Amino acid sequence: MKNLLSIISILIVASCTSIKRENKNTQSTVTPDKLHQDVDFAYEKLQELHPKLNWYISKKELDFKFDSLKKTINRPLTPVQFYFKLQPVIAKIREGHLALKMPSKKFNKKEIEVLKNKKGLFGRFEYYISDDHLYIIENKDSVENIKPGTEILSINKIPVSDYLKKYRNLINSDGYNTTFQDYYLKDVFFNFYVAEKGIMDSAKVETLYNHERRIVNLKREEKNKQELEKEKADEKRTDEKKLNDYVASTSSYNRNFKFLDQEHTIAYMKIQSFSRSFSNRFYKESFAKIKDAKSSYLIIDIRNNYGGSLYEINQLYSYLAPEPFVLIKPSQLTSRATPLKTNYFRKSNPLQYTLKGLLYPGYLFSQAFSVYKGKDGKAYYRMKENKPTKPKKDAFKGKVYVLINGGSFSASSVISAKLKSDKRVTLVGEETGGANDGTVAGFYSYQKLPNSQIDLPIGLLLIQPNIDFTNTQKGVLPDVKIELSMQDIISNRDPQLDWVKHQIAREKNNLEIID
Repeated sequence: MKNLLSIISILIVASCTSIKRENKNTQSTVTPDKLHQDVDFAYEKLQELHPKLNWYISKKELDFKFDSLKKTINRPLTPVQFYFKLQPVIAKIREGHLALKMPSKKFNKKEIEVLKNKKGLFGRFEYYISDDHLYIIENKDSVENIKPGTEILSINKIPVSDYLKKYRNLINSDGYNTTFQDYYLKDVFFNFYVAEKGIMDSAKVETLYNHERRIVNLKREEKNKQELEKEKADEKRTDEKKLNDYVASTSSYNRNFKFLDQEHTIAYMKIQSFSRSFSNRFYKESFAKIKDAKSSYLIIDIRNNYGGSLYEINQLYSYLAPEPFVLIKPSQLTSRATPLKTNYFRKSNPLQYTLKGLLYPGYLFSQAFSVYKGKDGKAYYRMKENKPTKPKKDAFKGKVYVLINGGSFSASSVISAKLKSDKRVTLVGEETGGANDGTVAGFYSYQKLPNSQIDLPIGLLLIQPNIDFTNTQKGVLPDVKIELSMQDIISNRDPQLDWVKHQIAREKNNLEIID
């Protein structure tokens, strides 16, 4: 027992020391020559590991951008300052999964506990971005009586438009897609802001509503007893929460299923994230209900779904396919050795390191077995999703509508592109945020820049839907384009879903007339 307590104490002390060291590095400046080394290191690793680096930008142009960047670094910079130099260049690669991790302060256990007992400062609102304007569209706690539709003009006297222009340069999308940025930026705007400015307990915010400007003093408040009890209850995993993949931090479900009419002819499935967790059971039970109800129509809503598991979208597709299918094309790597560069021991404490060490030979064998040489001489990675899959016995044979928007990214775009190519569905909404012709993700090699210590995760697999490519260098285009306005969101109107409902009603009426 004494030995165990000693080991735990050593691990806690080591963890605290590591946090202090990381925070010191984040605040220290790095000399220009060392930052130049980091630029070269980042570019070398990208060329070594990224299987489609020059998809949207030529090597000549990218060489020029990295060389030009080094010329602008002529004084010492902190890692955060350096991040704002390097990330805009990486964003020019136009690959949505590729981004540096912004350096920020790390918190110890005690600091985390203090923050957990307080409400967020900016995280208590939902936002909407249009051009260089940031709006609040939801204020659940009625903080300072701020009305939905209120624009935030400045924070601590600095115009929000300045931040939006700065942060927009940090965001990649796939290719020349333009719908993704505003959807993603509204979710990460204050992540960038807090990483840059630090955690604050208060902020002076200038707002505009109905042509009236006012100053609002936001303060970080303590959570009351009821709120803390609700959080504790939310963390308990009931059967329903498991099945629908409940997310306690947002008090919402990743998956929802219901019928939209009393006759159960219209089934509706909302998928917020392809998390894979309990997905087999969810789809099995949902499609069994659809079959029992003899539903004629299915609406799948993957708006604001940033993606996730290829396994899950393959499962979903197997309930929609009329015949055996292959979801994605063979997944290309830069070399046969690439899968061994995934930082197997990354973020392992001593105990985890020991356990992983015992399993390492098996890991090496499985990775080596998964790589093969194609007829073109290139290296490819074996995946279940690039092999034939049979349709499920409860596969839906009726009419399918899929709702998409600029927040439909990664795996959401892959399944949308496949469904559209196979003419299996009608896509309604906006162009997806992810590319029609695929992306680079799968699994990652986590590189750390040697001097600034900034993390650079690099996707290793070329993931492309098994379709004839459009080469548009944009997202998946809807069959029926309908945009959602800020006022629609504030008023709880959904013209995209409403269009589908009206279309189904017209079809049903025509069938009744024919009968």
